[in-house]
Order: sequence, then C-alpha cells, then structure tokens
Amino acid sequence: NHAHPSTAKSLASDARYLLPLYARPDVIFTHGEGCYLVDQVGRRFLDLAAGIAVNALGHADKDVVALVAEQAGQMIHLSNLYHHEHAGPFAKALVEALPEGCQGGIQGQGTKVFFCNSGTEANEAAIKFGRKHGRTHARPDTPKHTIVSFTNAFHGRSMGSLSATPSPKYQTPFMPLLPGFVNAPYNDVEQIAKVVDESVCAVLVEPVQGEGGIVPATKEFLVALRKRCDEVGALLIFDEIQCGLGRTGTLFAYEQYGVSPDILTLAKPLANGLPIGAVLIAPNVASTISPGDHGTTFGGSPLATRVGHAVLDRINTPAFLSHVKDMGAHLLEQCKELADNSPIISAVRGSGLMVGMQLRDKVDPNMFVELARERGVLVISAGQNTVRIVPPLVITKEQLDHAVEVFDQVIGEMESYIASGKDLQT
Repeated sequence: NHAHPSTAKSLASDARYLLPLYARPDVIFTHGEGCYLVDQVGRRFLDLAAGIAVNALGHADKDVVALVAEQAGQMIHLSNLYHHEHAGPFAKALVEALPEGCQGGIQGQGTKVFFCNSGTEANEAAIKFGRKHGRTHARPDTPKHTIVSFTNAFHGRSMGSLSATPSPKYQTPFMPLLPGFVNAPYNDVEQIAKVVDESVCAVLVEPVQGEGGIVPATKEFLVALRKRCDEVGALLIFDEIQCGLGRTGTLFAYEQYGVSPDILTLAKPLANGLPIGAVLIAPNVASTISPGDHGTTFGGSPLATRVGHAVLDRINTPAFLSHVKDMGAHLLEQCKELADNSPIISAVRGSGLMVGMQLRDKVDPNMFVELARERGVLVISAGQNTVRIVPPLVITKEQLDHAVEVFDQVIGEMESYIASGKDLQT
C-alpha cells in the first residue's frame, strides 16, 4: 500500500484513536454511486465486495436515499416499548414472501418475525430460540441443548455465534466458549446420523457458505439434515445472512433445495446498509417463546424497517431476480474460463452473484485482492484460499466484463511472479 500524502496524514491521525481490529488498505472512501466507490483523492473503484454482500442496490440508490431522509425527518428510533407503523407491515411482507412447496419448517401462515440489528444478533436469537424449544420439548431423562454446526462455517463473532463457528482463528483467542456446541463435516451425509441425536436441540447451517469459501450445500445434504432433524425433534436453522435476499438468484437460497428451515436468519442486504437483522420462526417454535425471553433496544426501528421493506419490494420481483441469475451465470462462466487457462486457480464455485475462485495452495488470495484494487476493482478474500466476488445485485454485464479483464491481468502478473521464483504469499 502506498497512500496518497493527504490520505496518509488522515490515516495516521485515525490510528491514534481507532482500535486496530481490521487489516485495511491505505484508502479512504468518501462516497459511492451505483457499483462504484470514490476515494479521498478522486479515484473510482468498481465495487465487487458491496460492503461484504450488503449493498444489494449499490451505493447512494436514489430511492433509498430519499426514503432514509423522509423517515429520518419523522422518527428514527422509538425502542420496543411502543408500537410504530413500519415493523408489522415489513414482517408481513417477509412472511408472505416465503416460498411454498418446500419440505417442512416455515411455510408462511403463522410464521413470526423478530427484528434485531445484525447477522450475529440474528444467529444469537436463533440459538436462544433453539435452546428454549429444546428445553420445552426435552424428555425428563435426556437434556436437549446441543447445537450442531459445520466445518468452515461462519455465524458471527459474539459468543454464541462464535461458539458455532468452528475456526481456531476466530475461536482460540476467546476460549473458553459456550458449552453445548459440536461441529460436523459440511456436505457429509453419512456423518449426520452420528452427530444429530436426541440431545440436539438445533442444527445451524448456511445453504451456501460465504466466509468459508463460497461453498454451496448439496441438495442431498440439506434434505438429509431436514429428515434427521424431524426424526430427533431438533430444529433446522438456515443462516442466510450472506446468501439470502436475492444473492443466489432466488429470494431465499434454500428454495433452490426444496427444503425449508424451522428458523431462518437474515441480515446483510436487508436494508441496503442500514443495520438490521431478522429471524423468521415457524409457528411451533414461536409458540414456545414468551414475552421477556429475548429483546433489543434498537432492533426493528422505524428507520430500518421502513427502508428494509422498500429494499425487499425492490429485490423480490421476477425481473430483478432474473437479472441476478443471468449476471451470476455470466460471472461464473467467465471465472471458469479464467481457471481453465491458469494453473493458479484450483476451483470456481458459486450460486448467483456469490462466486468464489479458489487459488491453489501457497497462493495468497490477499495478493490477488491487492493487485485487483491497484487496478480499480474491489474484491475480498474468504476461507480455503478463495477470492470472494459478491457485487451489488444491480451490477451490469459490462461492469462484470471489465472486472474479469482486470482479473485476467492480475492472474498474469501473479503467474509472472511464479515464473521468476517470487513468493506468492503476501
């Protein structure tokens, strides 16, 4: 990183006060428009990170900006001590958007919604609701409180969701974690019956893993999980924090599998950047939750729910979702062509506009990220040596083609490093 002098001065000042939790490049962004970000010195960047799959409608969307301004002029925060006019209609819209015909779980009628502020809060709530349901339905001789999650999962950084995120990198500094969490191999059908037994109250899984390397579940795996949860009276929780709300080309990723969860968690793109999370809960689970069992000061605010409702209405149309499917298929095809012509890419995976290029061992994806940024394209890394591409859902074919041209240049430079014997780990 070689920061512009004015940027370097600002960063040095900021560093005196900000806790250094993030490995950020020496760039300060000031504004965005659509799929582009502009930095402090006027450079434009094509944003294929979208705030980590948050800005589904891009930056400074005119309708969102107008709605935020209007609602801010009326009421931003109220707390959940009182009713307001936006949370209920938004919850109704989410429930009515649930797909029909999926096996088991939430189906629409009778489903309830809890609003919070983030993905990790949504998963914390889901874990608590799973524990409460298990406690309510446990046999006297068999405690029912175990939560099962899977290898390479990422469910958040607060203590409950962290306990369900089996990564030493995230967990080890904060040991001991919460008891009652076990993990099993992702997409391994044979292990399900061994791990999901009568002591399990809930199984927490991402239909498409994001942080874990952009890895879709197999249909066989999710169908087997649904069946086993039903057999032992465990809840099936789908974490669609990153893969939900149109990202994979359908409103919810799970509808492509024909399997429905008992609890669904949502967040990232739900209000296009305003902090919000949502938990959708099947009737049989909602009936076990009582007033005071959970709560939030900021969750479900007038501002966040009004904007969230508008964002949902924008995304949940045939034309919008068809665009995501088409652009995702095009991006996946282009990335596979890059892989076919380069030895440094070992695999390409994805669903909709959620695509990962896995680099071979000892090739650091952060070098790819840095070289792409130097050429004006923003991508991010993920687990399993993967370059993660999660652009705004409004991205165009021309913008994707430009990004792929830059990727090709980056790959060429990395291959030249290999030929010269240089280390490809940053």
